[in-house]
Amino acid sequence: MKRDRFKQDRALGERLIEEARQAREGVEQLPPGTEREDLLRKARAADITAHIDEWLKSPDLQPPK
Repeated sequence: MKRDRFKQDRALGERLIEEARQAREGVEQLPPGTEREDLLRKARAADITAHIDEWLKSPDLQPPK
């Protein structure tokens, strides 16, 4: 079976940063509650993942010895 594939137009880090920004904008319009906390958690997770992706791509990263 052949899978449908598509090429990403932006880097993973860029997409994650945009996702975090959109989640934070959505939080501003929600009252305090579980839905708001879920969006904040999603934004934090996207930020952390973007930082990890940046760290993994850094030229100073050395393989284990």
